[in-house]
Amino acid sequence: MNWQLLPQFAITGLLNGGPIALIALGIVLIFKSSEIFNFAHGQMLLIGAMATWWFNSPDGLGLPLWAAVVAALAVSVLLGLLIERFTLRPMTGQPLLSIILMTLALGQFLQGLTILTFGTTQRNFPVIFSITNPYRITLPFTYNDNPIVVILKQNLVWSFVVAMICVTLLVLFFQYTRTGLAMRATAENHETAQSVGIRINQVFGLSWAIAGMIAAVGGILIATASGLDLSLSFVALAAFPAVLLGGLESIPGAIVGGLIVGLVQGLVGLPNNDFVLGPQAAQAIRNSAEIVPYVLLLIVLVIRPDGLFGQKRIERI
Repeated sequence: MNWQLLPQFAITGLLNGGPIALIALGIVLIFKSSEIFNFAHGQMLLIGAMATWWFNSPDGLGLPLWAAVVAALAVSVLLGLLIERFTLRPMTGQPLLSIILMTLALGQFLQGLTILTFGTTQRNFPVIFSITNPYRITLPFTYNDNPIVVILKQNLVWSFVVAMICVTLLVLFFQYTRTGLAMRATAENHETAQSVGIRINQVFGLSWAIAGMIAAVGGILIATASGLDLSLSFVALAAFPAVLLGGLESIPGAIVGGLIVGLVQGLVGLPNNDFVLGPQAAQAIRNSAEIVPYVLLLIVLVIRPDGLFGQKRIERI
């Protein structure tokens, strides 16, 4: 084990988990309110990032960056409302498989629409956080009598901070606002929510609008670190294990799941020349960072099928 690099890879992985947790939260939000697993979330994320680039780029409208972000969030909210109103509300009462296939088809439609609108060229995403002058943090530990120093990119740190601020605001929204309480009541039982006067169609629309906004923020944060191209939509695949790991209906679970996925990916990438199976096996494990979240997911689901924070429901007949 390379103990000197362990803190570096662990903290970097944990910071990478912040945007993943935010993306997972958007998926959980949709599932809690409408029991729909949104396979098109990655494409919503891509459109949010592409819209930000277009509003800011001289090839687009050339708006200031802050205005481009606000405009992209507005587009994402509108996209979420349109998806809910014209594709999923008509599917109310249909079999679950049909709704899943609808979200899969919707994802492919949005991917194709993005290609037609923006092309397939990789874009230079506007710099929001500095990519130079990384933070150097000296930890209160030593290795061979030398202090351990962790070097963190500024964009990585601030992406994590922004993601956690968004997560905190959403938790407060669900916990302390009337609209948030109405959404939680609808998630528990649609019929009971209707009986007390909650308009569940409005709740569904609001859920998709918020999920669209969350997807856009996640896309912007990830594009800031990794650049902008069509592969950005596949980032949501890393959020799927996070959602199932934490529990499909659990907001805290989505956050913890996202952070665990980021941490595990970071630790798997740790160089380990002293690995008992040899350096080739160690390198093979390092190269498997993309599939490790799914391996972790399989292990957790075998032990806890409802996820770490999922609710175990008992239906009485």
